[in-house]
Amino acid sequence: MAGETIITIIGNLTADPEVRSTSNGGRVANVTIASTPRQYNRSSGQWEDGDALFLRCSAWDSQHQPLASNMQASLSKGMRVIAQGRLVQRSYQDRDGNNRTVVELRLDEIGPALTRATAQVTRNNNSGGGQGGVAGFGGQSAWGGGVSQAPASQGQYAPGPAGGQTGAPEQDPWVGGGNDEPEF
Repeated sequence: MAGETIITIIGNLTADPEVRSTSNGGRVANVTIASTPRQYNRSSGQWEDGDALFLRCSAWDSQHQPLASNMQASLSKGMRVIAQGRLVQRSYQDRDGNNRTVVELRLDEIGPALTRATAQVTRNNNSGGGQGGVAGFGGQSAWGGGVSQAPASQGQYAPGPAGGQTGAPEQDPWVGGGNDEPEF
């Protein structure tokens, strides 16, 4: 739809996806992504975290794209993800009768950030004729290895020690060798 605000966010899931069914049989998954900016402080020689942005996100299953179900099978608390979607504003009335307005990200795509983990993707049979297979995140993915309860036959998620670090010296993952160019 014209005029929609599309954004991409990279961050960590604050909890496992919450999946619920609606009265008309639809399924929706809700997650919160915490994105924390980092800046290098030249005077201290250290990386410093800024204020975290907590963005509430929702994803719906459709006939050809079971995004909510795939999220439940694939993602868990603490995983670093890359998510893209449309900002939407909605209003509702809370239990006390107060009118509330929230802004959330309606997800079109979500998947693991491969800078700190590996993943094996299993494609769904009903991926909508390739629609959901774009960039490798449309098929069903599941990561086991103690992070989620997904069967190991569906894939592996194997973070290194200390939340995905692989033993490399503490530095910003986007900057290598001190010359502001990524190391490959």
